[in-house]
Amino acid sequence: MIAIFLPKKKVVYNTLTISFFFIIMQKNPIGWIEIPVSDLDRAEKFYTDFFSFKCDRQPEKDGYTMSWFPMDMKGYGSAATLMHGKGYAPSHEGPILYFTAPEGRVDKALEKAKKMNIKILLPKTDIGEHGFMAYIEDSEGNRIAIHSMEG
Repeated sequence: MIAIFLPKKKVVYNTLTISFFFIIMQKNPIGWIEIPVSDLDRAEKFYTDFFSFKCDRQPEKDGYTMSWFPMDMKGYGSAATLMHGKGYAPSHEGPILYFTAPEGRVDKALEKAKKMNIKILLPKTDIGEHGFMAYIEDSEGNRIAIHSMEG
């Protein structure tokens, strides 16, 4: 077993997990993302309904519960999880996570958001050669971004 010390908590991983972590780090600078939530049931419903994927809730451990988004351990990009526990507070502050727009277009994603009464924080914005983006608020009060290359 290998212990890694992170701010305010000690996490213990097995050697296989560490090997995977360092292999992925060679390709992707971010290993995974934790999205803070206050109500895990509500957050899972939001992300499932809006993005049309199922979260994979893990058993509670030491007061923390994670619910992973779908991922391919050998694929490109970072994994993400909803995270419930002490020290995890939803916010509009801090890093912004950019999700690929459902159905591949920001305008269609914002239409869906309006139908679901999701708060739109920033309307569709043209970001030139990088496509289009918008900010919405998730069920927990986190600011998240929606991105697509087409409008």
